[in-house]
Amino acid sequence: MPDLKVTPQHLERDAYLYIRQSTPRQVLENTESTQRQYGLRDRAVALGWPLERIHVLDCDLGKSGSQSAGRDGFQKLVSEVALSKAGLVMGLEVSRLARNSADWHRLIELCSLAGALILDEDGIYDPANFNDRLLLGLKGTMSEAELHFLKARMRGGMINKARRGELEMRPPVGLVYRDDGVLILDPDAEVQAAVRLVFETFDRTGSALQTVKLFRDQGLQFPRRIRKGLNKGELHWVRAEHSRILQVLHNPRYAGAFVYGRVRTRRLPDGKHSTTKVPRSDWQFVIPGAHAGYITWVQYETNQKRLAENALGFGKARKAGPAREGPALLQGRVICGVCGERMGVHYSIAYHQTVPTYVCQEAAVRRAEKICQRVPGGVVDQAISHLLLELMEPLTLEVALAVQQEVEMRITETDSLRRKHVERAQYEAELAQRRYMNVDPDHRLVADSLEAEWNNKLRSLAEAQEQYEQQTQKQRLLIDSQVREQLLSLATDFPRVWNDPSVEHRERKRILRLLIEDVTLINGEMIQAHVRLRGGATRTLTLAKPLPIAQIRKTKPEVVAEINALLDRYCDREVAEVLNQQGRRTWQDEPFNLKKIAHIRQAFNLKCRYDRLRARGLLTAKEMSVRQGVTTTTINLWAREGRLQKHRYDNARRCLYDPVGEQAILKGHGGRRPKQPTFTVAQAG
Repeated sequence: MPDLKVTPQHLERDAYLYIRQSTPRQVLENTESTQRQYGLRDRAVALGWPLERIHVLDCDLGKSGSQSAGRDGFQKLVSEVALSKAGLVMGLEVSRLARNSADWHRLIELCSLAGALILDEDGIYDPANFNDRLLLGLKGTMSEAELHFLKARMRGGMINKARRGELEMRPPVGLVYRDDGVLILDPDAEVQAAVRLVFETFDRTGSALQTVKLFRDQGLQFPRRIRKGLNKGELHWVRAEHSRILQVLHNPRYAGAFVYGRVRTRRLPDGKHSTTKVPRSDWQFVIPGAHAGYITWVQYETNQKRLAENALGFGKARKAGPAREGPALLQGRVICGVCGERMGVHYSIAYHQTVPTYVCQEAAVRRAEKICQRVPGGVVDQAISHLLLELMEPLTLEVALAVQQEVEMRITETDSLRRKHVERAQYEAELAQRRYMNVDPDHRLVADSLEAEWNNKLRSLAEAQEQYEQQTQKQRLLIDSQVREQLLSLATDFPRVWNDPSVEHRERKRILRLLIEDVTLINGEMIQAHVRLRGGATRTLTLAKPLPIAQIRKTKPEVVAEINALLDRYCDREVAEVLNQQGRRTWQDEPFNLKKIAHIRQAFNLKCRYDRLRARGLLTAKEMSVRQGVTTTTINLWAREGRLQKHRYDNARRCLYDPVGEQAILKGHGGRRPKQPTFTVAQAG
């Protein structure tokens, strides 16, 4: 007999049968449910609808009902109801039509306004009737709650597996699951080599960008595994991108750790999903050493610290950056003591060397203001180098090692107490195991209770052992006698290593960053350098400003005085030789030569050797020849024979003669002037 709720007005419209299964697997396996849904057409025929006016909407098979987005069949059903074309809406149960209360109540509201009936396996409902509408609302709420319970049950199982580190999650490239569920390194040697090269290059350069450059410069590619589509699971080799390399370096699974809760996913109104990264402190489970990895957990944490420091070199709050190739020792570690902003580095060429200058230009870049301050880097870097050498002195290490040994003695005293705690937990776990093994297996109530107690004891034992291992690991890091000697020898060799010119600037900066957090500079009458060391200790250095270049290039007064004294006895070239023998050098640390001595004479108005000899009354060869009544050749001959005293005054061996030697010439010839030598010319025969 036709239902009384079905009226001729309803029969004048069409009937719509909505069919849906949540997943493709259900479509293939739950065929009985699908047949039951198609069977509702017979109910519509029995109510008076002809078969040709019963429309089946089954294009949503294999789609979830939690959202209406992406369900074309449901959208068509809603539109047909809204256009008053539907007299009857059929679904096997409410969950087939919608698992979301918002979608379900919207459909109920449209059916109420359009005068359409709703039919499920239990009966026919008129949404315009309060009792029927209340019942439909309860069914929708129960359907949504059922979906919540299903998801909660599935999530609970996932959380339990994740807590044990047994949850299988999609591994990154370079890691694969074996058939028995164990995560191992990819057997492909080429894939392993590519992944290892990423970590080795980053360990050497300290920069993800430099790692990418190496791949591109060498023409290398990085593996990528297709995650979905027809080629799902296939391995492709593509160009190494910066974002991809960062993903590899940030992924803890490469360190052999199981991590759960790194991201949070939420559904957007359009049906898509939004993924948000979770801070490391909020990760739900972190289990180091859960499977094989390419690096150790310690290396992973070191890499994360480097990446975090590198990231500070970008963005609005730039305070640091990776170590670069330039000679500026404090690059990325200098803070302006005036405005508190990060200071950059400018390089210039001086004295044939690259010289750094620390510049605070944040205000100039961001607000078009003047540069805050400039600080010469050569003076600061040299002072910081001396400070590092002071910190690494053996005496300083001796004090630190003595304190370390005192801490070690105090920690060792608590080791026995922790060991007893582990032994007690192990005894209680073994006792719970014996109780469980002795119970009658058929007595399930008692067996279940004892099994739960055994599991709790095992969990307590695992926690006690983990805590003990952590404390033991800390003790292993303490310094023993052998390591002590190694550190002291390192302190002895540190100055040699630090001052070795073959050590790259990048490596020297990395050594500095292990000891110094940052340096705040103030350029006043004196340069103030406030050094903050690792651990919180501080040092303040007061440095004199470098002299101006004009004053640096100016010859020192003592050198000028020495040259002035030497010019009384030597010519310019001889003065240069004497100064070089004394070990004196120019302002450029170069030896003196003829041109440099002449330049100094002219700059300081020093009399030349010739003027000095003339002032003492010395005569030229011409003047002596006129005075003696002989030729200049005779004068030169007498000088060579030692009868006249000559004094060289320039670099061409030209000389002046001392007239005092004239009496020696006359005395050698009995008081008479010697005759000039005569020359005869032989006639050609």
